[in-house]
Amino acid sequence: MTIRRHRKTASVALVLAGALALGGALAGCTADPLAEQYRAGDNKGFIAQNGMEAVTIPVDQRSAPLNFSGVTDTGETVTNDDYRGKVLVVNFWYAACAPCIVEAPELEAAYNEVGGADVAFLGLNTSDEAPTARSFAEDNGISYPSLISVGDRELKLAFADATPLNATPVTLVIDREGRVAARVIGAISSSSILTTLVKETLAENG
Repeated sequence: MTIRRHRKTASVALVLAGALALGGALAGCTADPLAEQYRAGDNKGFIAQNGMEAVTIPVDQRSAPLNFSGVTDTGETVTNDDYRGKVLVVNFWYAACAPCIVEAPELEAAYNEVGGADVAFLGLNTSDEAPTARSFAEDNGISYPSLISVGDRELKLAFADATPLNATPVTLVIDREGRVAARVIGAISSSSILTTLVKETLAENG
């Protein structure tokens, strides 16, 4: 599979970081500069100063739809069928992962902005039991559920081709047909990158 990338210099990233602070104060008047920088990439890719890499996968290069089933940290069983026709964001994380803690508020901010009837968010905890995952969610203000993969070999296998479960944090944007449309490797540095990926994926099907 060919995934296109476009690298930005560290100096540009530093300028963008300063611009982001201004962008927050001017929300509603100007576009988020980090999102604009992502959109400006000729190949729809972005490397942030912190090493986060956001890439999109062209529609004609996407793999087969994901099929998964698992139990969340609240004891609910969910499957890919529950998200049929929606754009689904899946974030891979675990409680002792420092970058996962750092990106938690950005994920929640993105969820609050775009989550709803057409967009769902789902965590996938790679190493913790349910009580630890719930405690993390409560401590970090995460309001969407997480699948628990400990002891669930089938769940791990379902995502094995999409991303290694030992590579955390990773965030997938899955299109309405259940295929991986975008991947963010590393801690999400700004919710605007994720919301941009989600909105672009939504726009593919109107």
